[in-house]
Amino acid sequence: MKYGSIAGLSDRISRLILGSDAFSQLPVESVEELLDAWAAAGGTAVETAHDYGVAERLIGDWLRSRGNRENFLIMTKCVHHDQTTLARRVTPEAISKDVLDSLDRLGVQTIDLLMLHRDDPSVPVGPIVERLNEHQAAGRIRAFGGSNWTIPRLEEANRYAAAHGLRGFSVSSPNLALAVPKEQLWHETVSIAGDRDAQAWYRETQMPLILWSSQARGFFAGPFGPDDPRTAQLARAYDNEENRERRRRAREVATHHGCSPTQVALAWVVNQPFPTFPLIGPRNVSELKDCLGALEVPLAPDELAWLNLEA
Repeated sequence: MKYGSIAGLSDRISRLILGSDAFSQLPVESVEELLDAWAAAGGTAVETAHDYGVAERLIGDWLRSRGNRENFLIMTKCVHHDQTTLARRVTPEAISKDVLDSLDRLGVQTIDLLMLHRDDPSVPVGPIVERLNEHQAAGRIRAFGGSNWTIPRLEEANRYAAAHGLRGFSVSSPNLALAVPKEQLWHETVSIAGDRDAQAWYRETQMPLILWSSQARGFFAGPFGPDDPRTAQLARAYDNEENRERRRRAREVATHHGCSPTQVALAWVVNQPFPTFPLIGPRNVSELKDCLGALEVPLAPDELAWLNLEA
């Protein structure tokens, strides 16, 4: 395992973070097996969300059964939009409700990192920052950040925090992968894939990034056949000439390094010139081991540029 740091949390945060979005679709025994394998591999961070079904409870049950809460950084997200109406929920009241719910489900006293799952640009940042600071001061959260927040809104929030002597956002969680999505992947999400200006901002500020869909949802394992249910979804999100060329180059680099194209794509994310912590979502131990192999792929700067069609 390789490790990085996030200010206010730890200098031993595993560079890959185990995501739990699929936990609600797996048998309890499979979830426990994955978490045990993650711990054995040196993983120190687990990410979940208020709207991930039973994932928070499964993680909490596992922590209690293993007695290892102190070994893990627990990251969860709150104030996702309403799943039925898509109504935004980014309010101080919704933050408090979701935080208390998540603490109860996880069975912990403190959430190490809380991320706002969505943003509502029509809501002033001041009351949001103040409410997050209240929960931090009360010991319910240690640090906080924004998932799918734009850079201007992150800057606005942190300017407000600095002007009022408050804690600001410590992390950002957009999408970043070697493949650039052709359209918004989910409702009101933010991707910095292919966005040179956004990547330059993160390179300058060095704000840590917790990155979702960092393997482009399996695009680099394809192409898939007409009977594969992933084909239409991946084509809608990623299938164009540039991304196909990125996939071709990933295969060429994979042959050179003796690894898989998916490992090359994940290694590309890990080796950016700003702090990246890609989220991974394996459904079994075999997939977990494949993800871990990306940490051993030694991509040189010229390979990073070539993979992204920059050379």
